Amino acid sequence: MLSPPTANYSHMTSECLPSFKFGYNKPLTPLLFPTHLSPLLKTTTALRRHARIFSPLCSIATATTTTTDVLIVGAGVAGTALACTLAKDGRRVHVIEKDLREPDRIVGEFLQPGGYLKLLELGLEDCLEQIDAQRKLGIVFVRDDEKIKVNYPLEKSGYDVCARSFHNGRFVQRMREKASTLENVRMEQGTVTSLLKQNNETVIGVKYKTKDGQELTAHAPLTVVCDGCFSNLRQFLCHSKVEVTSYSVGLVLENCQLPLENYVHLIVDDPSLILLYRISSTKIRCMIDTVSKVPLGGMANYLKTEVASEIPQELRDSFISAIDSGNIKIMPNSNLPTDPYPTTSGALLLGDAFNMRQSLTGAGMTVALSDVVVLRDLLKPIRDLNDSISLGKRLESFYISRKPMASIMNTMAEGLHRILSVPPNEARKELRQTTLDYFNLGEFFSNGLMYQFTGLNPNPWHLAFHLSASMLYGVGRLILPFPSFERLRDATRLFLCGSDIMLPLIKAEGVRQMFFPASIPTFNKAPSDR
Repeated sequence: MLSPPTANYSHMTSECLPSFKFGYNKPLTPLLFPTHLSPLLKTTTALRRHARIFSPLCSIATATTTTTDVLIVGAGVAGTALACTLAKDGRRVHVIEKDLREPDRIVGEFLQPGGYLKLLELGLEDCLEQIDAQRKLGIVFVRDDEKIKVNYPLEKSGYDVCARSFHNGRFVQRMREKASTLENVRMEQGTVTSLLKQNNETVIGVKYKTKDGQELTAHAPLTVVCDGCFSNLRQFLCHSKVEVTSYSVGLVLENCQLPLENYVHLIVDDPSLILLYRISSTKIRCMIDTVSKVPLGGMANYLKTEVASEIPQELRDSFISAIDSGNIKIMPNSNLPTDPYPTTSGALLLGDAFNMRQSLTGAGMTVALSDVVVLRDLLKPIRDLNDSISLGKRLESFYISRKPMASIMNTMAEGLHRILSVPPNEARKELRQTTLDYFNLGEFFSNGLMYQFTGLNPNPWHLAFHLSASMLYGVGRLILPFPSFERLRDATRLFLCGSDIMLPLIKAEGVRQMFFPASIPTFNKAPSDR
């Protein structure tokens, strides 16, 4: 572990010195749910109370004495996980978050088994305790009267390494709470307005406004921007090509039971895909995928007339009650391929600010935590982050080193959404049915895809094999036993339809970056101790 360098505070006033420490003066208050709500309020209050406001004098002293190694913009899952792991390595971390209250979101509620493994690697698995997180053992595809149950391939990992679902806000607060107990972490509430650059290339810090309106600056040799899907700093660090592909409509169903309690239910039907999964012992999250933010006639009317009939009978009354309560939340599903500017140094994008994909598979947190592990391992050998040459090589290598997990999770999320969504023609309908039937073939086939789906085996060659095998399976079903002209025509349309969906996704990730990362010069810039 690296020991933090000793800073010289002799020139500073006594009023300024305490602002360099961040921590609780009393033991952590457990977050209990659902019966104990007051600790949650205490946690939020404590975080905001201890996020001290720094004076301009302190801000200047911070810059001149370089008391910060890493500056993190955003205290969501990615930001707090990075703060915890770097602080454990001896780095001095300053986190700036615009709102330290408990978030209330309908995304970031599902962690795949591969993401849980990354949480274990980071030593943050205890953040899932005392928030009423629910274990998930697999997924059930529901199509008309057909149910296809697919278990997560957990035999080699153990029962504990399964998916988890939970309230996003409670999970984030637990992580913030843990980060705030580390002496090397300083958390502050403020809004970052711009990046500070030297020679118009190297990022050396940020400008931000505190809660009471003070305009301050913070400096560090490394600035990590992870301020979420609506990032206002993304445009300065990458080619911002955010494409909204659909919208997720979120409801919470209470006092009801799922047909299979420990499984995610994905209803594949027209006009929408519907996800159902338990996020606490008393609440079930219902997510409806729709192409329009507000359908004609209003969202409530759309849900009652078009969607309610597809909800399982035992959940329907709770679904209607949730609509009548008016607590309907809508979030855009965005696609953002990774395309960073090559000339910017001293800064890095992370999380949804850097890379987004469809929310259907719940891959976002898994990719973010995997990126944190990769970045931690790359930075660990650097004793002094002010060594700009070594740091620059490591950051360049990061973009390729993260590809195995990220490219597969991105491809699976976008590909499955496009295949299972409302089919506009017969070829798409056949492709959708082929995909569902491939999941139902047996362990070798279903496990092969589920290893990629869950992030347990981020191997792009395995993904390519199963995508090819599923296409051959679909073509074989159409042309056998006697390949007539009509059968060959339909099989050709199926193959072209599948190729039109998957090949552009792989191209967007980068064929060379995805399948041959070691052939890219930046991959080898970091020493082999990766």
